[in-house]
Amino acid sequence: MASAPTPQEIRREFALRGLSIAEWARLRGFSTALVYQVLSGERPAVRGQSHRIAVALGLKEGVVGEFSDLPFEAKQTPVQRPEGASG
Repeated sequence: MASAPTPQEIRREFALRGLSIAEWARLRGFSTALVYQVLSGERPAVRGQSHRIAVALGLKEGVVGEFSDLPFEAKQTPVQRPEGASG
């Protein structure tokens, strides 16, 4: 497996393609400021849009999708109430 590119390599790739980071962010519906924060390491790419940005840039492995795309169903367990309790 190839290692993830560094932020510097990603910035170089943008320069080679003549594409601004802001333009890339707008084309994909990302916050431009957040893309810069993810690239600089100011924002951890753990969840939400920062996660999606890091995956799209190739900074980290990950899956981007809706919760309903998960390979399991959330199990709902009914609340057990003691006999005689009202609720």
